[in-house]
Amino acid sequence: MSEFINNSEQRKKRLKELILRLHGGEEPETVRNKLIEHLQQVPYNEVVETEQELIAEGLPADEVLKFCDLHTMVLEGHIDTSSQRKISPGHPVDVFIEENKAIRNVTGEARKAIERVRNISDDALHESLMEIQGLFNQLMDVDKHYKRKEYLVFPYLEKKGITGPPKVMWGKHDEIRTLLRGAIESVKACPPDRDELLAVADMMLLPALKAVEDMIGKEEEILFPMALDSLTEAEWYEVHRQTLDIGYCLYDPQVEWIPSVSQAAPDSGQTPGDGLVRLPSGSFAVEELLAILNTLPVDVTFVDRNDKVKYFSQGSHRIFTRNRAILNRDVRLCHPPGSVHIVEKILDDFKSGRENYAPFWIQMKGRFIHIAYYALRDEHNQYIGTLEVSQDLTELRKLEGERRILAYETKK
Repeated sequence: MSEFINNSEQRKKRLKELILRLHGGEEPETVRNKLIEHLQQVPYNEVVETEQELIAEGLPADEVLKFCDLHTMVLEGHIDTSSQRKISPGHPVDVFIEENKAIRNVTGEARKAIERVRNISDDALHESLMEIQGLFNQLMDVDKHYKRKEYLVFPYLEKKGITGPPKVMWGKHDEIRTLLRGAIESVKACPPDRDELLAVADMMLLPALKAVEDMIGKEEEILFPMALDSLTEAEWYEVHRQTLDIGYCLYDPQVEWIPSVSQAAPDSGQTPGDGLVRLPSGSFAVEELLAILNTLPVDVTFVDRNDKVKYFSQGSHRIFTRNRAILNRDVRLCHPPGSVHIVEKILDDFKSGRENYAPFWIQMKGRFIHIAYYALRDEHNQYIGTLEVSQDLTELRKLEGERRILAYETKK
């Protein structure tokens, strides 16, 4: 069988025959055994080229999508990625892979939470429902991971004539989004009953988890190696530069990627001119504005009119931890399931104009914390977002009398 192993065209021809047999209804395990027997290891680029050729020859993309999971099962462990080039920390593909690690952690925790349902007491079922719902809410963050592929990576592949695999993968993204939304709604509607929860898990939750995990394999065995071979450093820089417009998924890169060639950054994205941010009452250099926002003695988080987290201040003494993985995330998914109804109420009251201010205060680790939400409105009084302002008032509440002379506070 060495002629199949050593000859790319023969390997692709045989792979195409096997895929068509799979689409013709042959048992996946039978096709898998044939694949192992004849091909041993299939270079990832040949998998892509074969799929592309099948679509070009008339096999509908939706038909490829229909059998995509079967393809994965048949090819799993038999795609050779040994020639894949190394990537630097912070590179867009490195970020995708780190996000996949975080996604796997959440799916693993979700599987454990579902398994625990079999052994916990009836009194703990409600708490388990909340835990499972919270984990699936976290998994909805994959929407940003997929959107970065769809809007930043796929267009470059399509410009290079690679149209089939992106189209098929985008279809799988939509399937996974539907599965996750259905899983979350099923958990919300499920009573704290062990048998019903386990039935929901079998029908809705576990299939959604498997779909998310299978996509990781498709990315790391096929998409990422293919994209690394296809995109230039300048194109990867554009993907990197626009990433924050969509947001990260469950992960915040700690290293800023710098392209290895100076030509990789042809466009800084800056507006022509002096680089100032001009407002009606004054102007700032960006570094000045950043310093002001991060020096204010409050934590600030901005949620836009579409309920997406768009900004948070990064002062040195933040009360509530934030990382860039929350950017462009629906604010509802940033709160525990048990408090989402409060978030919904505030947003509804702000948008309707019934209210403009919602204050709270709590005791946290011996500190008195004030949390306030403000409706933001434009000059026409139209709602444009919500501002969350949190402040530690512990020391301020102790103040008495007056201080009229200069006295510096001892740094803590």
